[in-house]
Amino acid sequence: MVSEQNRFEDWLRAAPKAELHLHLDGTLEAGRLLQLADKNNVPLPYNTLQELEAAYHFENLQSFLDLYYLGASVLREEEDFYALMMDYLLRCRKNNIVHTEIMIEPQTYLPNGIDFPVFMAGFQRAVMEARSRWGQSVQLILSFLRHLPESAALDVLDKAEHYRDDFVAIGLASSEQGNPPQKFTELYRRARERGYRLTAHAGEEGPPAFIRSALEDLTVERIDHGVRCLEDDTLVQVLRERRIPLTVCPLSNVRLCVFPTMRQHNILQLLARGLVVTVNSDDPAYFGGYLNDNFIALHRALNLNRSQALQMLRNGFEASFLATAEKSELLKKLNDFAEAS
Repeated sequence: MVSEQNRFEDWLRAAPKAELHLHLDGTLEAGRLLQLADKNNVPLPYNTLQELEAAYHFENLQSFLDLYYLGASVLREEEDFYALMMDYLLRCRKNNIVHTEIMIEPQTYLPNGIDFPVFMAGFQRAVMEARSRWGQSVQLILSFLRHLPESAALDVLDKAEHYRDDFVAIGLASSEQGNPPQKFTELYRRARERGYRLTAHAGEEGPPAFIRSALEDLTVERIDHGVRCLEDDTLVQVLRERRIPLTVCPLSNVRLCVFPTMRQHNILQLLARGLVVTVNSDDPAYFGGYLNDNFIALHRALNLNRSQALQMLRNGFEASFLATAEKSELLKKLNDFAEAS
């Protein structure tokens, strides 16, 4: 006999979803990493899959980032970037992610001598194939690394101009500590002038003041993470009144010790305060789960119910950078699914 919990988890898996906070390099599974390192003769301090997986027990955000950038260093040829993108898009199909917005971080590849024509050719080929084969909806976000100087980001913004039609938005990622949003005011001003949509990581390890700065200094329309906003009631009110979406990543937050356990995560509190909360997987290969795993973890630890899940699923489509007509079409798909199940 199928239990009520199993039925609900099957329902969560089957529901159509949007994923808005996903770093493509964070989908590099250990097996693929080792395969590409061997193919491209990239030395690693790990000899076996078991040794590499053991390294995934991070002490903090920086220790994760060190491994993350090491992993990305195995990507060298167009075919590698095609494989990376296609691996994730196939996960989208499996997770019923009908729309995804993927962060691409050229500053991870450029120091290895890999330029836009190489990685974009691989990404474009995989995206077109997924659209053709099963109708996958994909948008790309040009994401910048905040531990590097703004001048470097401005150079990349210019280099990306040839690929302007491939990117819907810009984002800001990497370590928050010591790298406040206002460091990138000029970058965001230029991107806004060029018609990019705007999002930025804030309020993960950084304080609520970083969320406020992202809103005021960078004029972002979406906040990646944002979980520390509850420390500032006035900020919560601003986020609620302006309907600023938060792209929350539960398994990531626990793995990086933003919260000690999933039971202590504040995502349902954020939802109860009327905020536009979405669920995402961040760097799923490193943090122990893709989007369905995040929803199921919330159900098991916090008793996420159908009403709460539906609201966050709807928020995912509404908070996307899709055109209104495309949002409406996907919201109808979700509503039809909910009514039929």
